[in-house]
Amino acid sequence: MSKHTSSEPVLTLDGVQLQLSSDAGPVSILRGIDLTVAAGDTVGVVGPSGSGKTSLLMVIAGLEKTTAGRITAAGTEISGLDEDSLARFRRDHIGIVFQNFHLVPTMSALENVALPLEFSGGENAFTRAEAELEAVGLGHRLAHYPGQLSGGEQQRVALARAFVTGPKILLADEPTGSLDQATGDGIIDLLFQLHERLGTTLILVTHAPELASRCTRIVQLADGRIVGAVGGSDDG
Repeated sequence: MSKHTSSEPVLTLDGVQLQLSSDAGPVSILRGIDLTVAAGDTVGVVGPSGSGKTSLLMVIAGLEKTTAGRITAAGTEISGLDEDSLARFRRDHIGIVFQNFHLVPTMSALENVALPLEFSGGENAFTRAEAELEAVGLGHRLAHYPGQLSGGEQQRVALARAFVTGPKILLADEPTGSLDQATGDGIIDLLFQLHERLGTTLILVTHAPELASRCTRIVQLADGRIVGAVGGSDDG
């Protein structure tokens, strides 16, 4: 159990459903998800392809609108927010790390990491971005562009960008999926180090059981439902 874990929930999903339209009619992606996550907890989300893992992260981030149910994250009920309010909510409370990095190719590593701070009007954006890049071992690569960096280095930049705002919740979607084993192991070590340093709640989607097992809880999805859960915020 993380030393940062508290009994206060930072995230609550209550009966969350997500339906998306298709040529064949509506498709149920999430079918009634109930989940409570304590502040500072680490949750591994596992399940087969198509089980709803990425969609779960998308609704928590407010990037997909729920069809039914309620989501409260970082003290805000996000289910009914408009797009502008959701964008502010993400800016202030959520960090996201994707499998494919999503860096801006025309910006240096330093500029990529400073970007969310500049969006939020934060002071000393470049000083803080440099410190975060130092923390992920890339202090010597500040001026390099994504195309000049290896995959592992690009994911380190993405981690620095996700953590630079001090988010309450960090969502990681297969963050090692496009990396080799050794590089991926290093990224996961770094992810957990940053989580420990900042006390950020971590929700990690992964197909790898050994990665999920590093979390204090494992939630298993199948066909849009939670079909198993191991551990809990009061374990440890």
